[in-house]
Amino acid sequence: MINNIAKMGRRNINRTALFFILPAFALYVGFIIIPSLTSIQLSFTNWDGINPNYRSVGLGNYSEILSSRRFYSALKNTLLLTLIVSIGENVFALALALDKVRWLKGFFRSVFYIPVLISGVVSGFIWLTMFNWNFGVFNTLLRKGSESLAVNWIGDPAIVLYSLAATIIWKGAGYYMVIYLAGLQGIPKDCLESVVIDGANPWQSFWHIVFPLLSGTITINFTLSLINGLKIFDQIVVMTNGGPGFASETVTYLIYRAAFSESRQGFGTALAVILFIIIFILNAVQSRALRLREVEL
Repeated sequence: MINNIAKMGRRNINRTALFFILPAFALYVGFIIIPSLTSIQLSFTNWDGINPNYRSVGLGNYSEILSSRRFYSALKNTLLLTLIVSIGENVFALALALDKVRWLKGFFRSVFYIPVLISGVVSGFIWLTMFNWNFGVFNTLLRKGSESLAVNWIGDPAIVLYSLAATIIWKGAGYYMVIYLAGLQGIPKDCLESVVIDGANPWQSFWHIVFPLLSGTITINFTLSLINGLKIFDQIVVMTNGGPGFASETVTYLIYRAAFSESRQGFGTALAVILFIIIFILNAVQSRALRLREVEL
């Protein structure tokens, strides 16, 4: 009798949970799953994005992509920019989270978090002004020393990716700082106090206690920064348009150019499918490597 009542109760709970899940699930299927499957189908066509009449080209789009020097250049730029951004965001975020400033600590952390609330387009315009050759703040300061010290931050192919990376790190570091702060809250204070009593300096305390105990948080942040880095788009559109030449063109920007500027929606969709596969593989490799590191620690 009691078991039957318990089973009926669980069944009612399951139905109630299903009732609340169904609307979100329906939206997810309608706006994510179905469009994704449709995109895969369109990647095998020559659709221009407008004309309802299009034909299948088989693996033609994928063959063209994999034989294109422009794609490999964009992929190289994407991977380099992602590497710089992932490391930079996490290093700065962790440094901000571990900051030992006693006065106005909350104020400074709030200031560092403000860029997260700014859209990628706005942050791009802000830094585009700061990088301006004629009146940008950086070149203005450098010219006080010598006119020859001025740098073409956006127009020099050798440094344009680093300029973009600085913009993206400035915008994103505060987000990861909050996650690191949450991870630091979970570290028992007894552990930190005991190593201080044993005579450990701040570096030893961080490396042997804080760093291992933050391994799970580090895995989460690096995974998020990797995915976001591979999808960088806003700042590139605002600041460089993929230039100079193709020096800052990434895979996401190449997708945009192919699909909308060149009216090759099928080709652009094939690029998006390849980018998804790249993100999936890199994320799986990175997550596995970081998880193994957690076990070793």
